[in-house]
Amino acid sequence: MLDDAMQTQLKQYLANLREPIELIASLDDGEKSAQTRELLTEIAALHGDVSASFDGDHERTPSFVIRRASDPAKWVRFAGLPMGHEFTSLVLALLWTGGHPPKVDADLLEQARELEGEHDFEMFFSLTCHNCPDVVQALTLLALENPKVTATLIEGGTFQDEVEERGVLAVPATFLNGESFYNGKMELAELLSKLDSGADAKAAEKLNAKEPFEVLIIGGGPAGVASGVYTARKGFRTGIAAERFGGQLQDTLGIENLPGTAYTEGPKLSDELKKQTRENEIELMDLATASKLRAAREAGGMHEIAFENGAVLKARSVILSTGARWKSLGVPGEAEYRNAGVAYCPHCDGPLFKGKRIAVIGGGNSGVEAAIDLAKIVGHVTLIEFDSQLRADEVLQRKLRSLDNVEIIVNGQTTAITGEGKKVDGLKLKDRESGEERTIELEGVFIQIGLVPNTEWLAESGLELSKYGEIVIDDHGATNLPGIYAAGDATTVPHKQIVVAMGDGATAGLGAFDYLIRNEPVEEIAKAA
Repeated sequence: MLDDAMQTQLKQYLANLREPIELIASLDDGEKSAQTRELLTEIAALHGDVSASFDGDHERTPSFVIRRASDPAKWVRFAGLPMGHEFTSLVLALLWTGGHPPKVDADLLEQARELEGEHDFEMFFSLTCHNCPDVVQALTLLALENPKVTATLIEGGTFQDEVEERGVLAVPATFLNGESFYNGKMELAELLSKLDSGADAKAAEKLNAKEPFEVLIIGGGPAGVASGVYTARKGFRTGIAAERFGGQLQDTLGIENLPGTAYTEGPKLSDELKKQTRENEIELMDLATASKLRAAREAGGMHEIAFENGAVLKARSVILSTGARWKSLGVPGEAEYRNAGVAYCPHCDGPLFKGKRIAVIGGGNSGVEAAIDLAKIVGHVTLIEFDSQLRADEVLQRKLRSLDNVEIIVNGQTTAITGEGKKVDGLKLKDRESGEERTIELEGVFIQIGLVPNTEWLAESGLELSKYGEIVIDDHGATNLPGIYAAGDATTVPHKQIVVAMGDGATAGLGAFDYLIRNEPVEEIAKAA
């Protein structure tokens, strides 16, 4: 199962084990079980503190438990083979079970250990899902830290019947005590916030205790981090408060147009950005959702940002880099069937539609790229574009038209997504030229129609917004409010690209620097008087 390079690397990792661990497999006579036996045998051969047995009797086969020999009450179960994106999750599960300390905030670990109640988690992942590893690792860590928590992590492709039976049409899909708990990506902090009723109050208390920042950045994507790097390197105390650090990067797979980087992936780039914030001593406050901006009345005064958990942070200068999110169609059935056939991430959810008929709505680069990728997996793709022609790059259009299981529809207005109660069964379409209406039978709809800025919370702030809700900025990243700057996809900058957001962030950071050195704090002026 593991090539020589992977075995060598894994052997180096296993050298960090501090105590013995046990791998206990439940197998049948199938090919996947044979592969599981081979994998566990190879792992056990790499270190003397790892033992593998094959006498488990769990109903899911193949599956295997990883547990600490000295404390068998703490365990995690993988059902199916955790390869692909999940191989890292397997390695971490081995290390954490063997006593190697996780690189997680000590307060979070303590919160995990103190969590009350019995929690039996089941989570479905796919091997091509780049959002799934965070959930797998969060549940693994929680189960290994708290004996009242169990985690069974299920590779959906191996257990397709169960996927169908439980109506899983989007991953990561997490169930708690047999009931649907959450669909989507979440790290340990977010998981605990959903389980611990006092988490918001604790987070608010920590934020309220912080001294005012010289620069406070709202948003932790490429624009926000670039701003922070520039202001921190200028010597200003800088903080980043983000609803989800990394923003859209966390949902982006291949990145091939970042100068100096031939290829990377969004989550990997997000990790590098987080590392850079630490290296520049930027204070990061994750899972902090801003709800209101109260701008200072005069230059040099303190701005205030209120958060949904009740906290308030103050800063002499604020940089808004809240990014954007996938735009919704806004048609009947879209909300009702979200994660039940309506999807937004082809890389994550595509494998769940293997051999099925699906539609992709949107003829720009993202839509055409999604259709090309999905055509390799699904039975048939119908690409629907509202305009009279596709808007994607010509090279992508040529590739799309070469595929024999793709139909392209232009001038197509989707009027409704239909279903039979539990999942999508089709969509209704109107030809914008002829007015003709038709129904297309299918089992999935992937929506790729662009972005909408995350600026609703700024509507009453006095900040100038465009008719599309974008923050209006000048060449220096400045808004109409003194001391408040903005950068990235939430602004009027026309091109929504990672490299553009990074440049905008640097511009806004330098703009904030220029503002701070030209405007003394109001309280210091008062003291001098």
